[in-house]
Amino acid sequence: MTAPDPSSAPHGAPLVAPNFITEIIERDLKEGRYPRVVTRFPPDPSGYAHLGHIFASFLSYRTAQQYGGQFNLRMDDTNPELARQEYVDSIADDLRWMGLDWDGHFYYASDYFGRYYELAEQLVTQGDAYVDSVSAAEMSRLRGNAHTPGTPSPYRERSVAENLDLLRRMKAGEFRDGEHVLRARIDLSSPNMKLRDPVLYRIVNRPHFRQGDAWHIYPTYDFEHPLQDAIEGVTHSMCSLEFIDNRAIYDWLMERLAFEPRPHQYEFGRRGLEYTMTSKRKLRRLVEEGRVSGWDDPRMPTLRAQRRLGVTPEAIRNFAAQIGVSRTNRTVDLSVYENAVRDDLNHRAPRVMAVLDPLPVTLSGVGGETVLSLPYWPFDVIRDSPDGLVTRPDGQRVHPQEAVRDVPLTPEIFIEREDFHADPPKGYKRLTPGGTVRLRGAGIIRADRFETDDAGRITRVHATLLGEEAKAGGVIHWVSAERALPAEFRLYDRLFRVPHPEGEHEAEDDDSAGPAETEAEAALSDTPADAAYLRHLNPDSLRVMRGFVEPSVADDPQDTRYQFERQGYFWRDPVDSRPDALVFGRIITLKDTWAREAAKGPAKHTAPARGVKAPAAPTGEGSPSSQKLQSLSPEQEAEAARLVKLGAAEADARTLARDSYLLAFLAGAVADPSFAQVASWTVNDLATALRAGEVRVQAADLSPLADLLSSGQITTRVARDTLARAAASGEAPLSIIEREGLNAGLSEEALQRAVQAALDANPDKVKAYRAGRTALMGFFTGQVMRATQGKADPQQVTAALSRALTES
Repeated sequence: MTAPDPSSAPHGAPLVAPNFITEIIERDLKEGRYPRVVTRFPPDPSGYAHLGHIFASFLSYRTAQQYGGQFNLRMDDTNPELARQEYVDSIADDLRWMGLDWDGHFYYASDYFGRYYELAEQLVTQGDAYVDSVSAAEMSRLRGNAHTPGTPSPYRERSVAENLDLLRRMKAGEFRDGEHVLRARIDLSSPNMKLRDPVLYRIVNRPHFRQGDAWHIYPTYDFEHPLQDAIEGVTHSMCSLEFIDNRAIYDWLMERLAFEPRPHQYEFGRRGLEYTMTSKRKLRRLVEEGRVSGWDDPRMPTLRAQRRLGVTPEAIRNFAAQIGVSRTNRTVDLSVYENAVRDDLNHRAPRVMAVLDPLPVTLSGVGGETVLSLPYWPFDVIRDSPDGLVTRPDGQRVHPQEAVRDVPLTPEIFIEREDFHADPPKGYKRLTPGGTVRLRGAGIIRADRFETDDAGRITRVHATLLGEEAKAGGVIHWVSAERALPAEFRLYDRLFRVPHPEGEHEAEDDDSAGPAETEAEAALSDTPADAAYLRHLNPDSLRVMRGFVEPSVADDPQDTRYQFERQGYFWRDPVDSRPDALVFGRIITLKDTWAREAAKGPAKHTAPARGVKAPAAPTGEGSPSSQKLQSLSPEQEAEAARLVKLGAAEADARTLARDSYLLAFLAGAVADPSFAQVASWTVNDLATALRAGEVRVQAADLSPLADLLSSGQITTRVARDTLARAAASGEAPLSIIEREGLNAGLSEEALQRAVQAALDANPDKVKAYRAGRTALMGFFTGQVMRATQGKADPQQVTAALSRALTES
């Protein structure tokens, strides 16, 4: 079954929401700075791809798509101690599953080890690098601090000849690990600590999984990253905000090594997720200590784990599309991701019945087996098709028989143990002695009597099937005891009990640190304080139950996701489930019940599944009795729901509901179709200035600006520039637009003339493009943008050029 992909942009709509990076790209295309947009995503293959990679990888990929450019997938395999082919293969496979397509542009940092070394010798020859021989601790001391300039190393003035000799001997493997390093000679007094002679190469006498024993020195991230960008023709190198100080090294290397055209680095705010973490070193520890069953344990935040859990790539793409790009870091409420998963499954998952904690019921009034025909989608199938077909919620049109399944009703059935109560509390609406309840699709039953064992535990209920005449206050699910299939059910929940298991200021992902950290350094940093996140493991992140599922599932495809009525969304575990031993894992609950379940206290433990070791119960400060969950309050949840109803994106709504400054500003916004854009600007463009009291424009004045943008009368760049000016000056954006004629767009005729003029002026490039050099699209786009003085929409330009260039 295939659900529609909500992240797929409608025809003519941008693949990436307008942001400061797309503004830069549009400016660069207008000025003809690059022949083609080239982006890249460079994961470190020291672990599996994880949820933290979603936003960054999709931003780079979709941006390249939007501007007809090229996307590169690059393995940053410069750490021989941690990089593995296993991780390379898994990362590539998971990103491909997620929908990324690099069209053959797959690279390794190790592809260029020889080229990096040549450039290192060039820097030494130019006097821009030297071999240092002080210890790591002494080097750190000599660098100084924020208040004290650095002190030159006694080896900083070695001659070029001596430096080259030492560097070549380092390369040949003559020295021990850490005995020497190659450092850039930049500025020891710079206020940017990154520029105080950073390390470019260091000795690591370990074999590389692709290069074998060929190398004894390996480049640091600060050296390798910009060089590979330049070598591969990357134009816009996007990375997260923690690299903002590293950009100075990037630019210094581009200048000293005279790369042209040179790439540029742009930083965006990281997007973290509550109740999870993405440090591969810490995730590796969970695996190695047996706290989870492996990198694909469905509780893990890895993409491999999410795949095994049953999350679809469409759900992940939908989630990625909801997260806005900004210059500030932001932690996203995990419920935003979970709701994206639910929304996707709600369209695709057929409804069936499963009983997880079975209680036998003997029915009188049932003469043998009766086969019922029950719908897979009781409320969501459209049946009034003229050709007799029905339309499922996922948009597929099928024969009516494919929208129902056979469910056997027999004299012996199972119901959920919690659906019968001998002494019901007030408000209980399920089965009670002498009471009635509706069996889903089968009619109403009355409980006549029940049996118990010596311990007083109810072992069987005797009931009568009354048909449809009687009244019942509730509906319960059931399965045939004779025909149902036995199954194991794994109930997964959040791996951590607190929103920030690493603290409010979480450690960055290992990808952020680059390949510099060795195993020895990782061990040193894994202090008791560093391991505090282990205290926050959720002891109830996995519960295992054994029950029964209706037999209709036996003939369904292995990858069918189900909604087990009243239980949640499930699918067969792709690793452990077999036809003769079914194992179903819960993908997600039907509703966000986290806060309610936490308030009830820890659930009882059951035996873990085969090969799965449940985490040890935490004690002390982080225990459930002392640790209060940091989720939205009921009032904030209600406020977020109100904002979503007005049109705000869910991620923006939850951010707004938490922030009184932003909420107070948005209170003046107009409740019309422009509200979503105004809310997005409030969160992603104005938040910092609003909290500082520096925004002078009113929210109500932003609605006309949003209308102009949505109607195509102004470009994204004009909208953002005007927004910034209005925020600083207090002048209404519409006044700025009208006074300066910024809404003087480009007619279709004028665009066609500009496109034709660009083609006529470059017949050789037209011929080359039609011969297969599609990279020239960026050149033509820049020519048209320049000719129209930036008035044309870049996406319309690309579409018009594509039509014109494909004509014979």
